[in-house]
Amino acid sequence: MRVDLVAPPMAGHLHPVLGIAARLTAEPGLEVRVISTARALAVTEASGVRGVALLEGADEVIETVVDPPYRIGSHPRKLLRQFHAAVGLQRDFQAELLELWRPAPPDLVIADFTMGAVGPAADAVGAPWWTVHPSPCAIEGRSGPPSYLGGWRPGRTPLGRARDAVGRRWVRAFKRVAPRLAGVRLADVGLPRIYRADGSEAIYSAERVFALTPGAVEYERDLPPAVRYAGPVLFTPPTDAAPPDLDPRHRHVLITAGTHLPWHKQALLAAAARAVATLPDDVRVHVSLGSPVAVAPPDGVVVHDYVSYARDLARFDAVVHHGGAGVLGHTLAAGLPAVVWPVDYDQYDHAVRLEDAGVAVRTRRGEDLGALVARVLDEPSYRSAAAGIAARIAAEPAVETIAAEVRARLG
Repeated sequence: MRVDLVAPPMAGHLHPVLGIAARLTAEPGLEVRVISTARALAVTEASGVRGVALLEGADEVIETVVDPPYRIGSHPRKLLRQFHAAVGLQRDFQAELLELWRPAPPDLVIADFTMGAVGPAADAVGAPWWTVHPSPCAIEGRSGPPSYLGGWRPGRTPLGRARDAVGRRWVRAFKRVAPRLAGVRLADVGLPRIYRADGSEAIYSAERVFALTPGAVEYERDLPPAVRYAGPVLFTPPTDAAPPDLDPRHRHVLITAGTHLPWHKQALLAAAARAVATLPDDVRVHVSLGSPVAVAPPDGVVVHDYVSYARDLARFDAVVHHGGAGVLGHTLAAGLPAVVWPVDYDQYDHAVRLEDAGVAVRTRRGEDLGALVARVLDEPSYRSAAAGIAARIAAEPAVETIAAEVRARLG
């Protein structure tokens, strides 16, 4: 039997899918493929998984769409421009996917939540399909705060709950009108409507949606019955990058914004330099830029092209990150306290959840970094809360949860 997993080539979306695929390759009698673009092919095969590349020559276009050199935020014009370009890419991807699948449909499809064209393609060839969602805060529920509005806490009073309801309706209304404003037809990728009759979002599987963050840091919300909290998939591909040299006589803090957000990297370096000036002498500050970048490291700051979260993160004492789903999960799994500096997309929603879980503090500006890093290093409550969540993640590995459901589904 064959399971096809589908993801875009961006690390935050591809790596969890690769982790699941690598685990499923150990299942007897199962053929596993990861379908993405050419950029993902080398890292997929280095992870011991068979890769299939579609959309030849499109990787540079994809990069400009998903990782522009500026902040998207909630700016309507930027959001709609990005949406228009993304739908065009999805349409072309779906056409090639159908050509691949029609002669021999897979027995199960597992797709990253951003790949909206995959579900309709699976339906067209009669294949069941599931969704993996590293940012389940974005899944619409019938209660609780909406996402993408700057990081709301749940309303606790009648007025607060009414605010949440208005926010949820606003988000839903924007999604309904966005295709028209962006000049696209979702029907072109097999999505004639955004919502099903039961109110769930048609872009996600009606059968199973694996939420890849720990339920312990999520707010209680009335989500569709297909959603299951599996926790983070803790996988990074093999790398030739040398591990960081961490002197055991010091405490070490990693500052990272993952492999995206190129416009934010200079701000990270400037904030790291300010933090060094205020932190105790035994603290060493490291910055990971996520890719080779020619920069002059500020005094007192150690700059790395790349740090493997799965291999190296647990050796640090605290992490400053942007709230991206990948580093969020790895930081929690390592039992580390964090300072979260969100800058775009769902990162504000992640930041407030981590703060309320007691494992992090959040900031909206780099000037506060030194004081906040000192707080999470010196106040034991942050590490204690993070250790409790880490123990739950270790007790129920996400890949084992997903593999068990795949076995049950395929009989």
